[in-house]
Amino acid sequence: MKCKRCGALAAVKLPSHHAGFCPECFEVFFKRQVETAVRRHAMIQPGEKVLVAVSGGKDSLALMRVLSDLGHDVEGLHVHLGIPDSSDPVCAKTEAYFQDNGFTLHVLRMEDVGLAIPAVKAAVRRPICAVCGKIKRHYFNRFAYENGFAALATGHNLDDEVARLFANVLRWDAAYLGGQGPVLPAEGRFVRKIKPLYRVTEFETAAYCFFKGIDHWKAGCPYSGGASFTGHKKLFADLEDRSPGQKVAFYEAFLDRGRPHFAAPNQAGGETLAPCQTCGYPSSSEICGVCRIRAQVEAKAAS
Repeated sequence: MKCKRCGALAAVKLPSHHAGFCPECFEVFFKRQVETAVRRHAMIQPGEKVLVAVSGGKDSLALMRVLSDLGHDVEGLHVHLGIPDSSDPVCAKTEAYFQDNGFTLHVLRMEDVGLAIPAVKAAVRRPICAVCGKIKRHYFNRFAYENGFAALATGHNLDDEVARLFANVLRWDAAYLGGQGPVLPAEGRFVRKIKPLYRVTEFETAAYCFFKGIDHWKAGCPYSGGASFTGHKKLFADLEDRSPGQKVAFYEAFLDRGRPHFAAPNQAGGETLAPCQTCGYPSSSEICGVCRIRAQVEAKAAS
């Protein structure tokens, strides 16, 4: 197969785009997809500082690389979760990548704020993935807000967004359907949330990392077994194999024709927000979820 752009031997085939690309032209394709996402949804304005949520996996490192190459002012934040035999090597690999490429990385350790994930897992009865996600979202947003970043960029790709959309459709969750999209506007102490990779698939991000020599963390989180989104992704992967282009068609059609039918008054899914009495960040109750989790961890440690 020949490269669609230059005619050389193709190194990667993209059936959904009816195209194949050599490594150099694939990079151009990937950058243009991200550039289109940023421009189409006005994700980043000239001169704005952007904080990239960095896990150490392929999506977040690819996002850091491509936004920097596109000329945006970006820095990374890695949240060290304190998980034995996982968090330390992930953090070390992430720090090495940033140092080698001259990027700025901030590291926030959950142990320092009383929320190391093993302690959280022992103290709460809810599924740990949901709790961990809540904690990370809080601290990514909090760091961005307190350090003058205009936007927080996450590495959610097309597969992530389609799986989430499918889950919300299965529940017909109107609030979440109304709020789902590539951009969540800033509001109060919530900074703007953006997803510049929403037009590229997980496979395309992996190919970009391979061609760019990005050494990312490949092992999954030891606590993530049984996550429902994994099954949803497999369903859409099977559909995509039989009918290339269905993922992007499903998601873009939702953005264009589906989302306008669902209202999302605010980021709490329709609930009224007020400052948490403990930390001051927006909450739908007197004490926000993260502060309640910390209280449970402290109570468990004292018992």
